[in-house]
Amino acid sequence: MLKRTFLATTLLAGFAVTGPAFAGECPADKIKADATKPVTHGAKGVTDKVLSMIDLSKEKVAVKGHVMRVRRLEVQPGGIVPWHSHADRPALIYVASGEIVEHASNCMVPIVHKAGEVANETHPVSHWWENKAGVPVVLLSFDITHDPNDKNM
Repeated sequence: MLKRTFLATTLLAGFAVTGPAFAGECPADKIKADATKPVTHGAKGVTDKVLSMIDLSKEKVAVKGHVMRVRRLEVQPGGIVPWHSHADRPALIYVASGEIVEHASNCMVPIVHKAGEVANETHPVSHWWENKAGVPVVLLSFDITHDPNDKNM
């Protein structure tokens, strides 16, 4: 019994150590408004292709002047998705392959996103992403926007 208690305590203590966030979200104790300031990095090593769009004004939800779209982004090693806001463009980002680091305005530590995870991007978030790995990262972005030609990544 003592052995099991020691093992459980050791495992829990290991989870309490802070550092970069994992599993695609900011640790609760690291959330803070304006934790990360805007950076001026431009896009680097990123391709962005719109795969499909739906005009939401023609759907039952009738969101006039907005489209829902899916895009495929490929971020090369050392590539950067520049600082951008989600004030009026909610999105879900599926990491199809690779691992990428997010620097979010509301998180004091970098957030690591791995293949198979989904990142939620909503109105309080502004951020930038970087590929620190040695292989390309493929992202599928599902967003709602008022401008179908929006180049904000």
